[in-house]
Amino acid sequence: MAAPQQETVNLNSLSPHQLKTLHDQLEEEVEHLSVSMQTLKNTQQRYLESKESLSELKEDNVGKDMLVPLNSSVYVPGQLADASTVVVDIGAGYYVEKSVKEAEEFFKRKMDFLKQQMEKLQPSIQQKYQTKQIVAQLLQSKVMQAQAQQAAPQKA
Repeated sequence: MAAPQQETVNLNSLSPHQLKTLHDQLEEEVEHLSVSMQTLKNTQQRYLESKESLSELKEDNVGKDMLVPLNSSVYVPGQLADASTVVVDIGAGYYVEKSVKEAEEFFKRKMDFLKQQMEKLQPSIQQKYQTKQIVAQLLQSKVMQAQAQQAAPQKA
């Protein structure tokens, strides 16, 4: 399947109304991409925290009282029964029992994948932001030019 062809538009040929529409569209795209980037960062941080929490699973902690997280804000009292295996949320409501080493590898793979996705997304955000800035400058220039033309006949 061939990559979609990008159409090049001469921004100077656009009317102020068209430039404003394009600017607003780019603003929405930058906002959407930025929210996506933040979501990826938050997810990566959760995987990092999960990976780091595995270091607390030690044989000498077996049987000790602890708070067990049910979600990010609810904890219940419990005891560590086994320090060699954990239950990992692999997504879509599925949980799998893994060894601590397997869980660490799983979290590392997930974090690496998210890093790759962020690296792919960042250039797109930058490109759209730069284009939005260019459109904003051109729009401002055209508006000022139109105002100057309206003021010129009044002076004559």
